[in-house]
Amino acid sequence: MKRLLIAFLFASACGESPEKFDQPNFLLLVADDLGYSDLGFLGSEIRTPRLNTLAKQGLVLTNFHVAPACSPTRAMLLTGTDSHQAGFGTTAGDFSENQRGLPAYQGYLSEHVVTIATLLRDAGYHTSMAGKWHLGSDPGQRPHERGFERSFALLPGGASHFSDRAPIVRGSSTLYLENGEEVALPKDFFSSNYYTDKLIEYLREIVADDRPFFAYAAYTAPHWPLQVPDDELNRYRSIYDDGYHVLQERRTQNLISQGIIKKEQANSPQRNWVPAWESLSPEVQQVEARKMEIYAAMVENLDHNIGRLLDFLIETGQYENTLVVFFSDNGAEGNPIGLMYDNAEWIPAHFDNRYENMGRLNSYIYPGPGWAQASTAAFHLFKAFPTEGGIRVPAIVHIPGLKQTGIRSEIFSSVMDVAPTLLELAGVEPQDTQHRPNVAPLQGRSMVPFLNGTSDAVHEADFVMGWELFGRRAIRKGNWKLLWLFEPYGKEEWMLFDLERDPTESDDLSKQFPQKVQELLGEWTAYMRENDVVLPRYDTSYAIEQFER
Repeated sequence: MKRLLIAFLFASACGESPEKFDQPNFLLLVADDLGYSDLGFLGSEIRTPRLNTLAKQGLVLTNFHVAPACSPTRAMLLTGTDSHQAGFGTTAGDFSENQRGLPAYQGYLSEHVVTIATLLRDAGYHTSMAGKWHLGSDPGQRPHERGFERSFALLPGGASHFSDRAPIVRGSSTLYLENGEEVALPKDFFSSNYYTDKLIEYLREIVADDRPFFAYAAYTAPHWPLQVPDDELNRYRSIYDDGYHVLQERRTQNLISQGIIKKEQANSPQRNWVPAWESLSPEVQQVEARKMEIYAAMVENLDHNIGRLLDFLIETGQYENTLVVFFSDNGAEGNPIGLMYDNAEWIPAHFDNRYENMGRLNSYIYPGPGWAQASTAAFHLFKAFPTEGGIRVPAIVHIPGLKQTGIRSEIFSSVMDVAPTLLELAGVEPQDTQHRPNVAPLQGRSMVPFLNGTSDAVHEADFVMGWELFGRRAIRKGNWKLLWLFEPYGKEEWMLFDLERDPTESDDLSKQFPQKVQELLGEWTAYMRENDVVLPRYDTSYAIEQFER
């Protein structure tokens, strides 16, 4: 009966018999380091017409949460479990000695989780992906070994967006695999364009098949290095000459006008590690503005390629039977990439970052904290932090025939909820994982009851979700959140926030509500125990060099 009801939800939109739509298609669209306020439908000046249309026709989730960094989020997406259960309590290599060798911090996708690609493949789905993997590069850890029948994958966390395959860290290997075999790149390679080409190629091969598909477009835009094809470089010339403080204020006001935050909540202070725009020389201002121009062009290019995928589904008659989910894997990148590892010496010696070459082949630039704070607007901090600016991201769900469309919802949901949602719509019971030995259970909740209007929320009012990455930590229960950050980002003690009243995390209430602190500390202890959390002895972030300690 459940599968029949789900089938009717799809069939009602297009006048077909429910049997034809018993197993819908799935398309996951994931952006890399995209900030909360970077899209047009949330008031951005960046042109994103295809995502704007998807948002208008679908459901915008304004309170969707992920992990603070890319690989933990992608692990949670594909498994429906906490990142520690999936082996990504940290990103690969960024652990302290007391975490070394522990299953929760191994830095590759655990053998104790099953991907939705595996479960859907076993249920009769075609499974394919194109783009960033970042979930393990050794044999046994690669996409074709974790459920994807067809895959074109960049194994590490980033690289040049062009065919030169320049790594983002000196000495690392920029490895591309297609269906498990290493491949060369064409001379005209540009990441978002080529990933889209590949996924369309895979889908075209199966479009006449009666089997449904699960497709994962794992884009690497707008992740640094900021690059875009030459003919798109100047689309935003002079737009950002007023600087990042002006942009942050404008974006914040747009979120207020959109009703996402209230005027009295928009009190996120400027951070002392972001230099005042007026303090910069005209030459430095010109370089800084150029960074954001290229970033915006990358986002527009990403939107164009997402449109190409959607057009393919429309042209082949698949769109009306496809659940589309879009979101960013974490907040905008504001860390000092130029100081990471030995980048201070390596980047100037090996790349051409002159103004006229910025964004082109053999350049290596990154946004910086000023533009990242503008992208997150009123929310606190950015990528790599369990603050709202690092873990609250734009998200869209589009599924024909469901009642919750054409609106925005403030209900809490998370990346862990995607897997159980897809499995329920496909008619795959989560218990199907239990015949596999030592497999972690799903921790997310299916969004289907909310999407079809039989429930007004995905999670109960007193839901609990935790985060820990690099020793930075948070626990949330309902609208209350405890946050612990190393200095100078925080006090190295727990801070308490009421996110319903204060989504910008500006007003620490820990002294006013000590009993609430104790209540959430109990939840934190339980979260640590259930997910094998081991706290490092120091901040292990890949960009800890950002501030003097």
